[in-house]
Amino acid sequence: MKKIINTPKAPAPIGPYNQAVLIKDTLYISGQIPIDPGTGNLVEGDIKKETKQSMENLKAILEEAGMSFDHVIKSSIFIKDMHQFAEINEVYGTYFDADTAPARETVEVANLPKFVNVEISMIAVK
Repeated sequence: MKKIINTPKAPAPIGPYNQAVLIKDTLYISGQIPIDPGTGNLVEGDIKKETKQSMENLKAILEEAGMSFDHVIKSSIFIKDMHQFAEINEVYGTYFDADTAPARETVEVANLPKFVNVEISMIAVK
């Protein structure tokens, strides 16, 4: 019924959850923050680098499930400062074709895990 998806190419969960859950053809990916899975360290100091690391973590999980960004139908982006929206959007947009990009919301929040500046989750369908 449900299949747990985990890969060492993305950061290990920091709580009681998995990187992703696959149910039939739908993949639900937990929010990814800018942790370098190779070192376990946060990528900090530049919102574009932080967003890129979060997206690369998502990419690794998608690939583990046999999918790509082409399969993503919904993204949720949580950011600490809406003033960084344009920079986050610039990096995020490089992973999608504008004509087929997924549905999305971007929400400013007070805090995120490990007090990072960006967290992104996705839903993908084969």
